[in-house]
Amino acid sequence: MTPRLVSFVVPVYNEQDNLPELVRRSLAVGRALPYAFELVLVNDGSRDDSAKIIAATAEREPEVVGVLLNRNYGQHAAVLAGLAEARGDVVVTLDADLQNPPEEIPKLLAAIEEGCDVVSGLRRRRKDTLFRRVASRLMNQLMLRITRVNVGDYGCMLRAYRRDIVDAVLACGDRSAYVPALANSFAGRIREIEV
Repeated sequence: MTPRLVSFVVPVYNEQDNLPELVRRSLAVGRALPYAFELVLVNDGSRDDSAKIIAATAEREPEVVGVLLNRNYGQHAAVLAGLAEARGDVVVTLDADLQNPPEEIPKLLAAIEEGCDVVSGLRRRRKDTLFRRVASRLMNQLMLRITRVNVGDYGCMLRAYRRDIVDAVLACGDRSAYVPALANSFAGRIREIEV
């Protein structure tokens, strides 16, 4: 499946310092793709100037779509708001804090073109504390038991979803859903790509 339009969806909460770099790098990646793209920035009730930066960027850059939530709903609700706004045949989610380099997006898109429904980033060389690594491992084991889908890194926000998977997630109507697990439950072919 070769997409005509790819949407990058980024939940944003108090990221005013990272936003200019995130936008610059995401636009560079998107403009280098062989198809159209949009960058959907979802402000999740930030208390800093993130909303102003998003609004100004959306006015200035034609590929940028700003979604400004009226208060903080949480990361997954912000992702769902972005998925609802995204128009792409493929939707890529990533963090605003640049833990997920936008430059890794083409790897995920290549796997989608090979027929995957969902492509998940698998973080390597993490610089997390021991507590965070143990908590992450326990979360991954819990998600495996709940979903029966073995994904090694449920905590990585860098993921690509085909449109039919996004539509299935949105049709559930659950605003408190854990998007990666729900999406994986609808997917036939899932792949992890080391990032």
